[in-house]
Amino acid sequence: MKVYFLGTGTSQGIPVIGSNHPVCKSFDSKDKRLRVSVWISWENYSFVIDCGPDFRQQMLVSNCQKVDGILFTHEHADHTAGIDDIRPFNFKQGEIPIYAHQRVITNLKRRFDYVFETVNKYPGAPSVTTIEVVNNQSFAIGNKTVVPISVMHGNLQVFGYRIDDFAYLTDVKTIEKSEIVKLKNLKVLVVNALREESHETHFNLKEALDFIALVQPEKAYLTHISHIMGYHEEVQKNLPEHVYLAYDNLEIKI
Repeated sequence: MKVYFLGTGTSQGIPVIGSNHPVCKSFDSKDKRLRVSVWISWENYSFVIDCGPDFRQQMLVSNCQKVDGILFTHEHADHTAGIDDIRPFNFKQGEIPIYAHQRVITNLKRRFDYVFETVNKYPGAPSVTTIEVVNNQSFAIGNKTVVPISVMHGNLQVFGYRIDDFAYLTDVKTIEKSEIVKLKNLKVLVVNALREESHETHFNLKEALDFIALVQPEKAYLTHISHIMGYHEEVQKNLPEHVYLAYDNLEIKI
């Protein structure tokens, strides 16, 4: 299975519009971060987790040729606002399944009503089928099983996903012990780490590292990173041996 990091930044991306922060002015490509998303592929299957406002650019840069489905973590714009740009895949493939909590599906139907229109739908609009994700209920994508992992993003429930020995969690602040059990024996864990300072709705660096130490994956990659975290290369030097700061266009194989 191949995991391609389409974006590893926060809701504003890096560089932040109008910012004079040194990281925003960095010439290191690893300090340029689009909104957070990953592309997962194996055999002839191709799925993405989240579809943010940089989706079109991410698909072009990664040379992704098809999308068999989109798994949504939650409804925030940095994870959903690119849904209109699935249209080229629709024109090639037809309807695309989207997998999400019922709350998220309801939110998308309100914000992108033209996508879900059933009467006099505009012929060029995106076309999707919806599959509700329910906690403690595994589901299939392609020939693999997905285990949803329920976490809390402040007061908002968010789904992470485990596929085989890989798990992807973003926008985590707290997680129940019953959900942590589902993350045992991982080869790769991806989890958010916003910055060193504490934040109300996201793991900071220490919380993410403590969580990784608890779960004990073979390797861990940090994502959803703010410019305030610092320069990529400097942060990486201070991380534990098996923990890595993810960056846009990083590709790993599991």
